Amino acid sequence: MNRRTAAFGLLTTLALTGCGASEAASPPRYQAGGTVLEGGGHGPQLCMMVMESSPPQCSGPDIVGWDWNKVDHESQGGVKWGEYRVVGTWDGTRLTLTEPPGAPAEAAAPAHEEDFTSPCPAPAGGWRPVDPAKATQRALDEAMARAGTAEEFAGAWLDQSYMKGLPAESPEANDPRRLVLNLKFTGDLSGREAWIREVWGGALCVSGAARSESELRAIQQEVEAELGDGLVSASSSVLRNQVEAQVWVATDEQRRDLDAKHGAGAVVLDGVLKPVG
Repeated sequence: MNRRTAAFGLLTTLALTGCGASEAASPPRYQAGGTVLEGGGHGPQLCMMVMESSPPQCSGPDIVGWDWNKVDHESQGGVKWGEYRVVGTWDGTRLTLTEPPGAPAEAAAPAHEEDFTSPCPAPAGGWRPVDPAKATQRALDEAMARAGTAEEFAGAWLDQSYMKGLPAESPEANDPRRLVLNLKFTGDLSGREAWIREVWGGALCVSGAARSESELRAIQQEVEAELGDGLVSASSSVLRNQVEAQVWVATDEQRRDLDAKHGAGAVVLDGVLKPVG
């Protein structure tokens, strides 16, 4: 190999190496749509929740590179705010813009639509009280209180889905005789319905769950401690029998860790900032 060929090979290697290093060093970009607000002693911030005061108030991570002169916005009492789509890099505490703010996209449908439909098949003739005399508000309260004393209790809710079309303000909408009481328990369900039937005569659905209400509360507390300052919100869903946590940026590594610690599916982690595709 002559010197010219060797030099060309070395330059090619350096060029490829430099290109790869540049790509590897490029930080990921994230996007979000929502309110950006400046006021109350802080600069532009991406709001998670906005207090509907006059002017509005909120808090969230700082946005670096923001210029109010380049965006339409509202202003009152030294507070500036508006709705935008923002894109930038994330350093763990701040979002640094990588492109001008734009108009927010239409709000996406919630990741989970609440479905209060009873999981039990409707009995022959449809949902109705088996003992109308014990289908009262007092009996309903007593039944829910009784269920809550069980260590295996996993949650309760009322199903009114079969009354679609009935005005919400109608007295019938809250008539215990027209409600389906849903109760969830872990473990063996045999005997549970008879136990509740001692006090409740209205429509009833007893179903199973993987985790009890007390277990969900304990998991939520542990998750809140594990995520620390990165946590935006956390709650427990009775319907889905899981803890739902939100951070600014969620990673697959965090999700794997949560599955390993709490069991697959026990915790659903979501990020406010979504990766830019």
